[in-house]
Amino acid sequence: VSKRCITCDSSPSESDSTEAEALTDIEQGVGREKPKFEAPAKDLESVSLQEGTEGREVRIGKQLPPASRAKLLELLKEYADVFAWSYQDMPGLDREIVEHRLPLLPRATLVRQQLRRMKPEVALKIKEEVEKQWNAGFLAVANYPRWVANIVPVPKKDGKVRMYVDHRDLNRASPKDNFPLPHIDVLVDNTAQHSFFSFMDGFSGYNQIMMLPEDQEKTTFITLWGTFCYKVMPFGLKNAGATYQRAMVTLFHDMVHKEIEVYVDDMIAKSKTIEQHIEDLRKLFLRLRKYKLRLNPAKCTFGVKTGKLLGFVVNEDGIEVDPDKVKAIREMPAPRTEAEVRGFLGRVNFISRFISQLTATCSPIFKLLRKKQRKEWDTECQKAFEKIKHYLENPPVLVPAALGRPLILYLTVLKESMGCVLGQQDATGKKEQAIYYLSKKFTECEARYSALERTCCALVWAAKRLRSYMLSHTTWLVAKNDPVKYIFEKPALTRRIARWQMALSEYDILYVNQTAVKGSVLAEQLAYHPLTDSQPLSYEFPDEHLMTASVDKTQHNDEWTMWFDGASNIVGNGIGVVLISPNNQCFPFAAKLGFDCTNNMAEYEACTMGLLMALDHQVKKLRVFGDSALVIYQLRGEWEARDAKLIPYHDYAKEIMSAFDMITFNHVHREENQTADALATLFAMVQVNEGQELVIQVRQQPQTAYCQCLTHEIAEPSTEPWYYDIKRYLEKGEYPDETSENSKRTLRRLASGFLLSGTTLYKRNSDMTLLRCVDDQEAKQIMEEVHEGIFGTHVNGHALARKILRAGYYWTRMESDCYQHVRKCAKCQIYANHLNVAPSTLHNLNAPWPFSMWGIDVIGPIEPKASNGHRFILVAIDYFTKWVEASSYPSVPRKTVIRFIKRDIICRYGLPAHIITDNGTNLNNKMVTELCEQFRISHHNSTPYRPKMNGAVEAANKNMKRII
Repeated sequence: VSKRCITCDSSPSESDSTEAEALTDIEQGVGREKPKFEAPAKDLESVSLQEGTEGREVRIGKQLPPASRAKLLELLKEYADVFAWSYQDMPGLDREIVEHRLPLLPRATLVRQQLRRMKPEVALKIKEEVEKQWNAGFLAVANYPRWVANIVPVPKKDGKVRMYVDHRDLNRASPKDNFPLPHIDVLVDNTAQHSFFSFMDGFSGYNQIMMLPEDQEKTTFITLWGTFCYKVMPFGLKNAGATYQRAMVTLFHDMVHKEIEVYVDDMIAKSKTIEQHIEDLRKLFLRLRKYKLRLNPAKCTFGVKTGKLLGFVVNEDGIEVDPDKVKAIREMPAPRTEAEVRGFLGRVNFISRFISQLTATCSPIFKLLRKKQRKEWDTECQKAFEKIKHYLENPPVLVPAALGRPLILYLTVLKESMGCVLGQQDATGKKEQAIYYLSKKFTECEARYSALERTCCALVWAAKRLRSYMLSHTTWLVAKNDPVKYIFEKPALTRRIARWQMALSEYDILYVNQTAVKGSVLAEQLAYHPLTDSQPLSYEFPDEHLMTASVDKTQHNDEWTMWFDGASNIVGNGIGVVLISPNNQCFPFAAKLGFDCTNNMAEYEACTMGLLMALDHQVKKLRVFGDSALVIYQLRGEWEARDAKLIPYHDYAKEIMSAFDMITFNHVHREENQTADALATLFAMVQVNEGQELVIQVRQQPQTAYCQCLTHEIAEPSTEPWYYDIKRYLEKGEYPDETSENSKRTLRRLASGFLLSGTTLYKRNSDMTLLRCVDDQEAKQIMEEVHEGIFGTHVNGHALARKILRAGYYWTRMESDCYQHVRKCAKCQIYANHLNVAPSTLHNLNAPWPFSMWGIDVIGPIEPKASNGHRFILVAIDYFTKWVEASSYPSVPRKTVIRFIKRDIICRYGLPAHIITDNGTNLNNKMVTELCEQFRISHHNSTPYRPKMNGAVEAANKNMKRII
C-alpha cells in the first residue's frame, strides 16, 4: 500500500454556515430519522386491528404458535385505542403526570430573530405543515412575543418538508435538566436473554406532552403568515428528552427493568414465555390507556424472537453486534481525509464492546490524529484497517452478567496500551462467556509507569468502566502480576497509590492465577494479541518484607555470600559488609564515611564496597543479602532509579555486577542482617582517624562474668546451677579454687543479699520478701506454667517477669528469659497485639452519661461466609459503659444501618446525643442524615485513615474478630 497524505476537509462557506449549523444542531438533538428499536422484516407479518378498515395494521412475529398468535391478536384488538393513526387520535399525556417547563437563566437575553428569506415553493410546503399542526391543536397564535425563532426546513424523500424550529437561542438561555437517560449498556444487558420481545414507539412522541401555559410564548416561531407558538412540547428543545424520560419513569417506575425497558419515547417489553409476554403487554396497555399515551402502529412490532436495540441485536442467546453496522465498516474504503479517519474510528468505537484489544490494534491509525505530526496512511495503518475488518467477519456473542456467579476479569497490559475482557462461567461451570471487551491507550505519563503500576492503573480504569457489573459481583482477576496485593498491602502509600486504593476499596476483587481458572476467553484474547514477554508470573513485590531468608541447599562450592548494610544518623555515616566464603569463613569489613549522605546513599556505598571486596577475592558467583528494599529491587531491575543522587550509584553498581558470572540479590528483614547492621552502626557512631584502623573480635559469652571460670584454660561446661558458688559460700564458707582477693570480695558482697534456709537458697528482695532461687530447668517450667498454663493469659515479657516475682521465684536472667520465652511462643506471634508505638497515658472521650455516645463500625466481608450466608457484622459500643451491640447481616446497605440504629440503640437505650462513624457510604448518606435530624443526634465522622479517632469501636471489633 503506497503512502498517501491524509488531508483535512474544507469548512463550509460563510453564507451557508448559519443555516447549516442550525440544521446540524437540530438533527443531533432530534435524531428521529431511524427508530432505535427494530425487528427483522423477514420475521414479521402485518395484521389488521379493525376489519374492513384500510391501513389500521400492526406487525407481529411470524414464529408465534397459532394459539399464542390468536391470543396476541385478540389483545391488540381489545386495546386498539392505545394506537394513534393520526394527530386527531392523540389527546396528549395527562397534565397530572408531566408538563414541560422552560425556566430561564437569571441573566438570559431575549432574542427575536428576523424572518429569513426562502424560496416560494418551500414557503408553501411550510404553510402546509403549519396548517396540519394547527388543525391537530398543536399551535396557537402568538401576539407580541418576546422570543421569536425561525423555521429550518428539511426536505423529505417524498418531496415534502419536515419543519424544525431553530431554538438555539432559547436553549442557550435555559438551564440544563440533569434527569438521566438510561445507560445503553445497562438497558441492552437487561433486555438480552429473553425469549419474546415487543418494540413500541410513541406517536409523534414529544408532541404528546403539554407545555406549561405561561411558557408557551417562549416557543414562538415566525412565518410569512404570522407568529405561532406551541401548546405541546416541540422537537429541538434543550430539555425535551429529559422531560419525556421523566414522564416515562413516572408512568412505568414499577415495570422498568422487570417487564419493560424505556428509552425516551421508545419501549420494549420482554418475557421468557409467550404467555407471560401477553400478560405483560396487557399490563402495559392498561397503563397507556389510563394516562392517554398513544403508540405509533407503523413503528411497533409485537411477539418477535429477536430485534435491534440501540445499535445491537438482542435475542435469547445474548447480545450481538448489528449486522448493518458491521457491513458498513467492512465495505468502507481506506480513509483519505482526517474526517474519514475519525468517521472510521467513531464507527469502530461504537461497537468496541465486541472487539478485543481495539486500542492496540488501531494504534497506527490513532497516531494520524495527533497534532504536529505528519499524517500518512502507511502499511501499518492498512494492516490495522484490514485486521479490524477480518475480526468483524465473525464477531463474538456477548451475554449479560448473571447474579450469584463471580465475574472473571482478564487483564493484559502492554507498554503503551491495555486490554481486558470481562467474562463469566455459564450455569454448568464448564464454559466461559464474554460480557464486555475494553481497551485503552495509556497517556504519556501513564506509559512511564513501571509494569506493575501500569497494571494497577489499568485495573482502576477497567473497574471504573465496568462499575455496574463489578459492584454486585465478586470479581476474579487474572493478570501477569497481582495489583490488588501491591495496592492494599504496600506499607508506605504514595498519593497515586492512595487514590487507587480508595477507588478499588468498594469492589470485591480476588487475584487468581491463570491456572486456577480454566477459561477459553483468556486464550482467545492473548492469541489475538500475544505478549512478547513470556516470563512466568511474578509473585514478588516491592512491599513484601520477608521475615526469613532461605538458603539454597544446592549452591555450588564456589558460591560466596555477601551481607551489607549502611547507617546514617546525626553523628555520622557508616557502612558494614560481611563476606562469607563457601567454607563459612567470614571476612567482615566496615568503614566510616567522611561525607554527608542519605541513608539510601549509605546503602549503595555498602553494596558497592562489598562487590569490590568480592572481586578482590576473585569471586565469580555471589549471593547478596540486604535489608534495603529500595537498593535490592533497583539492582534486580524491578524498581526504576529516579532519584538523581542514586542514579550514579545504580549505574556504577550495574557496571561492577557485569564482572560476575552469576549474582543474585535477596531482600531480608533487618533482624536477619544483624552483623552488617551492627558494623555499620558502630562506625557511624565512632570517630576513626586515618592510620588507626580497628580489628574487632566477636565471640559469645553465655553466662554472667562473676559466674565464669577464672582460669585461662578452656573449662568443661558446668552442670551446677547459677547460684552454686553463693550457696557453697553461705553453707561452708568456701571459695572457688584459684580465686583472687577481688573476686572473693565480690562473692561476699553478693552473698549478703541471699539467705540459706536448710538446703534452699532465697534472694532478699528490696522489700525484704524472700524469693526462692531456681535453676535453669525449673525456671523454664515456671515460665511455661505462668505464661500458657491453666491460668496463663499469654502476657508480655515484662508482665511475665513481674508475675513470677510475685509468685516468689528468682534467677539472675529472669526478665531477659521471659522476653525470649514470649518471643518464641507460637500463639503469641499469631494472636497477640503488635504495638508499634511506645505506651502512653490513655485519654478517654468524655461521655457525660450512659448510652449518650455510641461508636458504630462494620466488620467484613468475612470469608468464608457463615452458614446463614452472613458476611458482615455491624458493631456499636457505648463510650460510657463500654457496652457492645452487634448483629450480623449478608450485606450492610444504608437501610440496614437505619434499622440497626432504631432497633438496637434507640428502642433499647433511648436517644443518644452523639454517634461516631467512619466515612463509609453506608454510614454516611441522606437517610442517616435525615434520621439524625429527626431525633436531634449529632453525627461525627472520624478522620480518614485514622481509625484510632473511633478507638472504642475499633477495640470492640478486635475482640469480636478474636472471638470469631
